[in-house]
Amino acid sequence: MAQSNASQSYRNSDSSTPGSSHIPSNTSGTTPFRPAFLSPASRPSSLWSPPSHVTHSHTALHTIPSYPPSDLPPKAPLPSTLLSEKLTKEDKPWLNQRPDRRTRASRWVTFFMLFLGACGAGVLCWTGYQSAGDTMIDPSRLCSIMEDTFDNLDVDNGGTWTRDVEMSGFGNGEFEMATALSDNLFVRNGQLYIKPTLTSNALSNPKQVFNGGNYTLQGCTTLKTNASACSASSSDRTGATIPPVMSARISTRGSYNIRFGKVEVVAKLPRGDWLWPAIWMSPLSSVYGPWPLSGEIDIMEARGNSPSYPAQGVNFVRSTLSWGPFPGLISRLYGWQSLKRSTYAQRFHTYTLEWTESFIKIYVDTRLKSMVQLQIDRKQQSNGGFFWKRGNFPLTAHNNTAAEVVVPNPWTTATVQNATNAAPFDQPFYLILDLAVGGTSGWFPDKLGNKPWFDGSASAMRDFASQQGTWSATWPSDDDDLAFRIDSVRMWSLC
Repeated sequence: MAQSNASQSYRNSDSSTPGSSHIPSNTSGTTPFRPAFLSPASRPSSLWSPPSHVTHSHTALHTIPSYPPSDLPPKAPLPSTLLSEKLTKEDKPWLNQRPDRRTRASRWVTFFMLFLGACGAGVLCWTGYQSAGDTMIDPSRLCSIMEDTFDNLDVDNGGTWTRDVEMSGFGNGEFEMATALSDNLFVRNGQLYIKPTLTSNALSNPKQVFNGGNYTLQGCTTLKTNASACSASSSDRTGATIPPVMSARISTRGSYNIRFGKVEVVAKLPRGDWLWPAIWMSPLSSVYGPWPLSGEIDIMEARGNSPSYPAQGVNFVRSTLSWGPFPGLISRLYGWQSLKRSTYAQRFHTYTLEWTESFIKIYVDTRLKSMVQLQIDRKQQSNGGFFWKRGNFPLTAHNNTAAEVVVPNPWTTATVQNATNAAPFDQPFYLILDLAVGGTSGWFPDKLGNKPWFDGSASAMRDFASQQGTWSATWPSDDDDLAFRIDSVRMWSLC
């Protein structure tokens, strides 16, 4: 009974009126909730919607206006730029006017200068080609006399190389001693290594470099001629210091030499402050007298200091010709090459000398750009010799004495019977490979790159050794970077 009353109450309610959106019972018959398969637009909605007579003012915002507005008048076309007829010569008066003389002259001067520049470039190229031919040895004129690729170390006992074992400073006040130790000179992987080591590591006490130490070179090569260069002692009282670095030096003095020809050395330079690698040539005999009368040919010299070093670091290599009538009067001709994004310690390079009676040329990797290129003028021999003229020596000078003496020309045929126009570079020279350290010859200029010594100081070596902790810290720990490495050496003589 209660259920009947509830049903009756529902029918009488607003929810039972037609159009109401009530949810029928599952038992209210077979009529479904929505008609099946009708499109969304035709399905009766259960959501409330406003009566059709109600309008909204914001509906106008959704109206898309036409653009441009149709009520604007059309834009008038632009006037035509097409000429009504072709212009006549009278309409172009500039065609009938000839340029003035200045305009015509400037035009012809321009054409003439272009022509002159082209001719000058052609002459320059031709003369360069001709001079290149004058400073190049025909390969057919070269005879190989030595080639070493360092499969082994052929040194001493009549071999290819001869050691120099001494601690004399080699005329430059160098701070290393040249030893016969295998730590300083050895072959590895088909390359020759000249490696510097610290003397303090070879002493029982590192302080013995400065005081209370004694060191004697085994196998000293100057024992008979200069025994003082075979040993050293240190003392705080006298300031005597044992050379703080050990290195090596070898040459072909006892085996091979050339008088005109070609030398080619493939090498990689060491890296480290105050290292001084060199490839150079010295006269086999002092035909014209002791150094520098008989000359010196430096194929390559370098400094191991970093590229920031202001006196040309390891990114520079130099070559030099040196000669003079006595030690106090020396003339030098030199040149250099540099690398901007690399150094000569990063890979191997080829250092070459080509040398005849007519020219001397030294270059790196390519002969198109030389460090030294000297044409020897044969006509100057009758006037006293080419190198005498080139040195521009004075008539008088001081020769290690207070008195002023006349400067003689030591390279004339009157002095040496077989002298040529290339004197003193007209005699047999042998090859030297070495790695020096420091020195007082000026190779490392004073007051540059935090140099820890002065060349003129009596305590130069001691001052250098006292800063070992600073400069040795720049030396690489890897032998491949610290050592002066030579891959091959070749020598040719003119046939």
